[in-house]
Amino acid sequence: KTEIIQIDPHGFREYDARWLYPKDINQEGIKNIGLGLGSQIISKTKKSPRVIVGHDYRSYSEEVKRKLIEGLKDTGCNVEDIGLTLSPTVYFAQFELNADAVAMVTASHNENGWTGIKMGIQKGLTHSADEMSELKNIVFKKKFIEGKGSYKKIKGFNNVYISNLSKNKI
Repeated sequence: KTEIIQIDPHGFREYDARWLYPKDINQEGIKNIGLGLGSQIISKTKKSPRVIVGHDYRSYSEEVKRKLIEGLKDTGCNVEDIGLTLSPTVYFAQFELNADAVAMVTASHNENGWTGIKMGIQKGLTHSADEMSELKNIVFKKKFIEGKGSYKKIKGFNNVYISNLSKNKI
C-alpha cells in the first residue's frame, strides 16, 4: 500500500524547512521534498547535478535522509552522501568536491522530535526566501522532473574537513 503524503505547509521557513517528525511530515512527505528539491536543482543547473547530503545525530535523521535521497535520485540527481556530520562540513564539501548543491538533514538547535533540511544550490548560500517559496510550490503542485540518479557513499569526509580546519589556523 502507498503511504499517504503528509507535509505541513508551515514547515517551509524563510531559509530552511522544519517539521515535527513524523507528525507534521512523514516518510512519503520527505520523499516528495527530495523530488521537489531535485527538480529545483536540475531546473537551475540545467544538468545532471551532484548533490552532497549529510545528516545530524538524531536517531531518525538517517531514515529521513534515506527518503530524501530516494526523491533526489528519482529526479536524476547524483547523490554523494558524507554521512553523519555537521552542517558546516556539508557546505565545505560542496566547494571541496565541486558539487552543484547541498542538503543537510538537521533540525539545528530544535529538540528531539524535529527534523528539517538546510539546502543550497549556489555555492556557500542556503536557500533564500524566494527559493523556499519556489520549492514549496514545486512540492505541492507536484511539478517533478523524472530521471535516474545515482548514489555514492563518501567515507571519512569529516577527517578532510578537520584536516583543512587545522591546516588553516585562524
